[in-house]
Amino acid sequence: MSKLNKILGLDSKQVGRIKVLDAALLEDESSETQEFLDALQGETRALREEEVVKGVVVEIRGKDVIVDIGYKGSGTVNIDEFNNPDGSVGVAVGDVVEVLVEHLEDVNGNVRLSRERAEKMKIWDEVEKAFRSNMTVHGVVLEKVKGGLAVDIGIRAFLPGSQVDVKPVRNLDPYLGKSYDMKVIKVNRRRGNIVLSRKLFMETINASLKEETLAGLEEGKLVEGTVKNITEYGAFIDLGGVDGLLHITDMSWGRLNHPSEMFQVGDKVEVAILKYDKDTERVSLGYKQKFADPWLTVEERFPMNASVKGKVVSITDYGAFVELEPGVEGLVHVSEMSWTKKVKSAKGMVNLGDMVEAVILQVDVESRRISLGMKQVTPNPWMEVAEKYNIGQIVTGTVRNITEFGAFVELEEGIDGLIHVSDFSWTKKIKHPGEVVKKGDSVTAKVLNLDPLNQRMSLGVKQMEPNVWEQFFDGHRVGDTVTGKIARLTDFGAFVDLGDGIEGLVHVSELSRKRVEDIQKEFTTAQELTMKIVKLDPTEHRIGLSVKQYETDLEKGEMDEARAKMEPFKKATLADAFAQAKREE
Repeated sequence: MSKLNKILGLDSKQVGRIKVLDAALLEDESSETQEFLDALQGETRALREEEVVKGVVVEIRGKDVIVDIGYKGSGTVNIDEFNNPDGSVGVAVGDVVEVLVEHLEDVNGNVRLSRERAEKMKIWDEVEKAFRSNMTVHGVVLEKVKGGLAVDIGIRAFLPGSQVDVKPVRNLDPYLGKSYDMKVIKVNRRRGNIVLSRKLFMETINASLKEETLAGLEEGKLVEGTVKNITEYGAFIDLGGVDGLLHITDMSWGRLNHPSEMFQVGDKVEVAILKYDKDTERVSLGYKQKFADPWLTVEERFPMNASVKGKVVSITDYGAFVELEPGVEGLVHVSEMSWTKKVKSAKGMVNLGDMVEAVILQVDVESRRISLGMKQVTPNPWMEVAEKYNIGQIVTGTVRNITEFGAFVELEEGIDGLIHVSDFSWTKKIKHPGEVVKKGDSVTAKVLNLDPLNQRMSLGVKQMEPNVWEQFFDGHRVGDTVTGKIARLTDFGAFVDLGDGIEGLVHVSELSRKRVEDIQKEFTTAQELTMKIVKLDPTEHRIGLSVKQYETDLEKGEMDEARAKMEPFKKATLADAFAQAKREE
């Protein structure tokens, strides 16, 4: 202590005040210690409140840190002001610290100090200096606030949304937690107001970089840049004061739903200059162009009829896109998904991410299209149909589906035959198959036609029985007399049941030789009629009948018969007349 006493000229009382200091500190002649010694030597100088001074920590007493600033003893600082970010205490006895004199004498007669306010005072000085000298400050974005961002530069400052970037920024979330260099554009210490601008800083930097960057731009050249912003259609790359657009279509030879699948803001990336317009300073960039186009040799890797495997990357109603390799996709059309199922939408057949096996059906390099078939991986069951079924064969199946035009009958898994609505009955007028069958019914029918290539089979139920129409037309001719009962009456005539479900039409004009005034009053259902066949149309299954013709023919026949009976009498009378004439002569 004698050395220290000699240097400072301290009396015994003053020496006692600093006995708490570590001996190593007292012997240390570093700059911080020397500053402290100088402060003690000038302890009698007048201190002012709100002044920043240096002192040394002489004791830590509970929540108080005792700091000797050379003014009538020591002052106190709340220990919380020395806490580190992790909560630990960042001060020890012997440390030289800067503090602000808040009160030279509080209610207890103590000197009250603040280390936190001293630090902020220094920062304010630095901020004001940066503002006057057009220098930059560094800060970390804390949170979003009204109109912009709150930034920590040692003290809280405000970064307006309009000053975040050189281009308008709609979403401020990507900036949270990141640190930036900025310019100070407004300072008001009295109000505690600091306004920053990252835009101004970037414009200053970009202005110096831009000229250099533009001079080095050349189409086809590879350059490095930083991902500045990402949109749905691409990414903006900062090449150094100049932004270039990397469109989503130029990022990958393969399918890409969003640029964020490949890049993030801040990524360093090497890109190719595709186009540079010196007049507008617009730069178009490419990333996939650094790699060979896989479609140039696609025919070598994916020949016709080759079996391939791939991942389903997109599904539409008309088909599924399968990635065979990065940048090469093929389409499986719904018609190529199953031999037997009538696939209306691919969404019910495959899922995104499924690994599927397919066959190469067609490769079109110019259109960059590959057609794939999933059903071709397995044998076509319809090729066996021609061997298992023959025209005229009787088969039994289950009604699987009913439409307006017919019923589909499943003969075996995946093999359906169609019974057209016209092939259920020879004689009944069936408007809808539902009048005859329903789903799940077991049906026996005859095979009418086979077309394995088009996967079609026609069946018929009525063909199980003889064709009553053919039988009728074969056994009757125009002029034949037939008998039947009226099945139904209409304004234009009567339909007559001739047996076996066959009906003929007697037009109203042919119902009688007399004029029919009211068909509903003069004739009744189930009334029996005898008629002449006046028309036969086997193609349209139409039969024309006539009561009038029958009656006319009947009357004519009766008259002819009467004349025949009178003929002998006429001849006898004539002979008698000749004999009488001769006698008179």
